[in-house]
Amino acid sequence: MTRRTLFTSALVMTAAFAASPFVFAQDKQPLKIVVGFPAGGSADTVTRIVADALKNDFSTVVVENRAGASGRIAVNFVRNAKPDGQTVMIVPHGPMSLFPHVYKKLDYDPVKDFTPISLIGKFQFGVVAGPASGAKTISEMIAKLKADPKSGTYGSPGAGTTLHFLGALFSEAAGVKMEHIPFQGGAPANTALLGGHINYKFDVVTETAEFHRAGKVKILAVTGDHRDAQVPEVPTLKESGIDMVADAWFGMYAPAGLPPATRERLESSVRKALQNPDVRAKLAKQGIEAVGSTGTELAAAQAADFKRWAKPIKDSGVTLD
Repeated sequence: MTRRTLFTSALVMTAAFAASPFVFAQDKQPLKIVVGFPAGGSADTVTRIVADALKNDFSTVVVENRAGASGRIAVNFVRNAKPDGQTVMIVPHGPMSLFPHVYKKLDYDPVKDFTPISLIGKFQFGVVAGPASGAKTISEMIAKLKADPKSGTYGSPGAGTTLHFLGALFSEAAGVKMEHIPFQGGAPANTALLGGHINYKFDVVTETAEFHRAGKVKILAVTGDHRDAQVPEVPTLKESGIDMVADAWFGMYAPAGLPPATRERLESSVRKALQNPDVRAKLAKQGIEAVGSTGTELAAAQAADFKRWAKPIKDSGVTLD
């Protein structure tokens, strides 16, 4: 065998080896998805559904729970991670668009410190009337609030939460006054609503749909720009004559400084995963409408959210250290 023949054979073998699936598999990077809430909660469940759908595009996909401080521990962990595409987070809108208005000394910049990858999914809230309110529609609710402002008590899982500020946003849009009653979590607020100690509550549709179907409470309207598939008979606020849209979302972010090619790879993988009908169905069971967007679209949603919540949060007077 001549030297030229040996050289040609080596080139052929090298090309064949480089094109093999095994080598491509070895080239895949691991992916860690950080979630800032405990295992078993909605954020954790959504993250694990997405993580499972991404397994074919990475050598391994691991979900790491770093719960605490309303998600801020996880946010700071990802902020400080190496921008190599191997560490990302899936986070609800609060830490990225509400917290800058709420916390006096927020220890991260939700715009400058992160690279937006994709909107994961959106979910809606409901305007919920308890049995003591007597309201069956938004029109009836507003009429009752105007006739008796003291009847506008609404509960939330605590001061400074999205559900607290949602009441303030609704009050402004509807031209009524409501009194916020904070509780230590969602369960006590539900108990107070069912027991007639408060008249209203703003809540994620998924958390209230069963009570609504059982006739224990009534969802008067949903806050998104279209009806919610979980309660299709319930109108939107806009259909009810209130000029207000306020949904929420989960998004995927990486640390700032992510190379464009790495960002595009992550974005493409997530968008492909969220187009899978099985993945969409699993998220729908959690009350999440799958999206899958560009990073630019996630950044736009974050900016719009930041602007939307500025006034109601300021008007509430709530600030946290």
